[in-house]
Amino acid sequence: MATDKELSDFLKSVEKRAFKRTVYAVRSDDSALDIVQDAMIRLAEKYADRPAAELPLIFQRILSNATMDWFRREKVRNAVMTNLSDFDTGSGDGEFDLLETLHALEDTMGTESAADAVSRSQILQLIDAQVAQLPTRQREAFLLRYWEEFDVAETAALMGCSEGSVKTHCSRAVHALAKALKSKGITK
Repeated sequence: MATDKELSDFLKSVEKRAFKRTVYAVRSDDSALDIVQDAMIRLAEKYADRPAAELPLIFQRILSNATMDWFRREKVRNAVMTNLSDFDTGSGDGEFDLLETLHALEDTMGTESAADAVSRSQILQLIDAQVAQLPTRQREAFLLRYWEEFDVAETAALMGCSEGSVKTHCSRAVHALAKALKSKGITK
């Protein structure tokens, strides 16, 4: 069983290397820092009772799994962001169902050409840039509702506002994104 000092010394000895390795993998300092911190916390919480000699292998496995989990989450987030312009129904009421849109897209996944894949990648970069330009509260509501898939009540609780405010922020975000993307020639 590793002592608290042995665990602490081990984590200090690997933190910089683990961070650098993860930065190379995910190409983002902030994401890499989150991944490494999560891996260290997991090691301390679940494997502190292991002998000190086992910690390096366990930590590397945890770090690898945490990195793969990050890539999986990014893949899901990117899939959700495929066609934001479809959210603008044109009716002005802001009513749409994200899950219906995703189910309709599932049938076409895996059948795209290389040109379509490049085009989709470029569109995703434009969408990412537009999401980053949203006002903070709109972006927060949008990401909680459609990336994290929280319902309106959960989003309201997390944001510390009313459900009506969440709906307003989401509607404004969707309309702003649709308008910005349409101005860049992205309509479907």
